[in-house]
Amino acid sequence: MHVVGLVLHPQRDSAGAVAAVLDWAARNSTTVLGIDTEIRRLNCAAVAVTAEELGQRSDLVVSLGGDGTMLRAMRLADRQRAPVLGVNLGKLGFLAEVDVPDLPGALSAIDNHEFTTEPRLAVDGELRGQVVTAFNDVAVVRFPGQATAAVAVRAAGHPFVSYAADAVVVATPTGSTAYSFSAGGPIVSPAVEALLVTPAAPHSAYNRGLVLSVHDSLTLEILPGSGRLAVEVDGQVAAHVDVGDRIELRPRPAAAHVVRLGRTTFYERARRKLRLTDSAEIPVSQPGGTSQEELRPARP
Repeated sequence: MHVVGLVLHPQRDSAGAVAAVLDWAARNSTTVLGIDTEIRRLNCAAVAVTAEELGQRSDLVVSLGGDGTMLRAMRLADRQRAPVLGVNLGKLGFLAEVDVPDLPGALSAIDNHEFTTEPRLAVDGELRGQVVTAFNDVAVVRFPGQATAAVAVRAAGHPFVSYAADAVVVATPTGSTAYSFSAGGPIVSPAVEALLVTPAAPHSAYNRGLVLSVHDSLTLEILPGSGRLAVEVDGQVAAHVDVGDRIELRPRPAAAHVVRLGRTTFYERARRKLRLTDSAEIPVSQPGGTSQEELRPARP
């Protein structure tokens, strides 16, 4: 590994993490690149480059921040050879692989090829001649106080369902634990190649989602009666659409790769990060095999 590229959270203090990378790099004769506009606020030895150069020149892209920073790093690595290592500086850090204290050991493991990579699917959306790419989701969202989003979903070239909702979310498996999950969608392993369509606060009789194969086309059409909608790409407003507009969506498997060091499975991370709990109706075993039922006092 000769070149490491850094992607920094725009606000959080990343000085300690950057110093850890630079110290490791100095001991291992590795060049560290940083996006010029991001490392300007740090007095460090990283080489300033453009975002495009960082993606092209890096052997490894290191994301220092939260999930938003990780998504941006994945977009920089899109169609490039470098995998992305997520380092959590935030609270949730669902996509991150390590925390800052584990960073030097993680870099050494990667340098010694003691890691695997996990392919991540992207979704490309085309609207009004503009192409956008998301690793989490593309969502059409109503403006507060305006009319409901009225959206027709065409799957594999044929009409499937029309939603009246606050939003319609098209998520990748990576994004299944984000907006789609909040709207009631399923948790999906990143090993699955599919797109998820989930309505948020639907006002329709049919209020369920849809899972499409990556081989199926997907089109969202804004119907008469809909309010003007924002198109959010990985949580950022990319465009606005009106009645009659269409958004063509195409999944693209293995658009980027993230580093896994084999410490936890996706399901372990999902359960811990989302703080999933079991039903209150199911007894929880205590150490030694004692259940909550057995701990309750006997009825008189």
